[in-house]
Amino acid sequence: MSVAVRFAPSPTGRLHAGNIRTALLNWLFARKTGGRLLLRLDDTDRERSTEEFARGIEEDLTWLGIDWAREVRQSERFDLYDAAVQTLKRAGRLYPAYETPEELELKRKRQLARGRPPVYDRAALKLTEKDKARLETEGRKPHWRFKLETRDVVWDDLVRGRQHVDAASLSDPVLVRADGTYLYTLPSVVDDIDLGITHVIRGEDHVVNTAPQIQLFEALGAANPAFGHHSLLVTADGQALSKRDRSLAIEGLREYGIESLAVASYVATIGTSDPIAPHTSLDELVQSFDLSKLSRAPARFDPAELRALNAKLLHMLPFSAIASRLRAMDVGGGQEFWEVVRGNLARLDEARLWWRVAEGPLQPVIEDRELCHKAAGLLPPEPWDEATWFTWSSAIKAATGAKGRALFQPLRLALTGEEQGPELKHLLPLIGRRRAAARLEGHTA
Repeated sequence: MSVAVRFAPSPTGRLHAGNIRTALLNWLFARKTGGRLLLRLDDTDRERSTEEFARGIEEDLTWLGIDWAREVRQSERFDLYDAAVQTLKRAGRLYPAYETPEELELKRKRQLARGRPPVYDRAALKLTEKDKARLETEGRKPHWRFKLETRDVVWDDLVRGRQHVDAASLSDPVLVRADGTYLYTLPSVVDDIDLGITHVIRGEDHVVNTAPQIQLFEALGAANPAFGHHSLLVTADGQALSKRDRSLAIEGLREYGIESLAVASYVATIGTSDPIAPHTSLDELVQSFDLSKLSRAPARFDPAELRALNAKLLHMLPFSAIASRLRAMDVGGGQEFWEVVRGNLARLDEARLWWRVAEGPLQPVIEDRELCHKAAGLLPPEPWDEATWFTWSSAIKAATGAKGRALFQPLRLALTGEEQGPELKHLLPLIGRRRAAARLEGHTA
């Protein structure tokens, strides 16, 4: 059996870290098993779904390196859902109910007040054809509920192990609203059947939903896929993630300068038994991927930890991996420049600062004018290499008596305008004698 998984976001907003974790786990599972990933846009919410958000989802996935074998949109598949509704009605598994939202809420409150679970009482099943006609004459339109079989539903979860849900503890789910639109459950199951989905990997907030869905697969004459429910992401202090937090949105992370591989490395390893570490390719993540490594405990998403991981990744990347992006930022210098500065970068766009240090123009910071003037006069002739810094700084020390911070900090500020950065023995050959002499005398160069 060929493995087929799906990622099914709703195009009602941009993807955030929680969405991407689900997408990446599905993609990694497909790659590890030689299967395929399908992208399904759950766009049945016509008011909130937009083409702009649909394109944004595709953009975010592509940026992360997640590809898919096929894309479908639920808004184009209503014929399938209509046919499934007729099948369920003929089988006596879909029945009309006429309660208003207000009436249902009142029932729920009464049940809770009596210490009973707020499960739908199936009052609609007791309606006669005459009762239904009267209600419809009053202007009421029915919503349609799926009649659950009151039994234990059991499955072997790919992450959580043996699971069971007593369907008698659940309300018969509404599959079709009074206005004729579909809720999530029916289109999702129909699509999984039609698309041949073999494994459904999603968040643990869907565990209870699995029982009605398994019964719906059976009612439609199909075998249900294997299910795996991973833990949800929480903030560093254990709070639920907020979709409004832009620091969690993939678009926001990208704009801030977080590398796609840092995001993938982070969300694929938090909440697992693997150490959180940078990976220089998605293939590395595929090789180490195993659903059994996922913890049942909530996974903590810490933006500060992600930023630190991003820096570690940049420090590892070879020049070939970022050469085209540096050129797009008008940063030159080639491999020599990259190897000098990468260890000091937290984001790739910070390379612009060090390219300005190397090429100018730069306004120096003169902390000790006399020391810098003497240092300028002691600059050795070119060509320069890494040994130049030791020879030159030794000569300055001998001529001025300055040492330690009193020697090195004024030189760093004059040459780079920064208090910290790459070692000066590496930077000095990139700066060159002409610019170094001008900066030491306080001139922009």
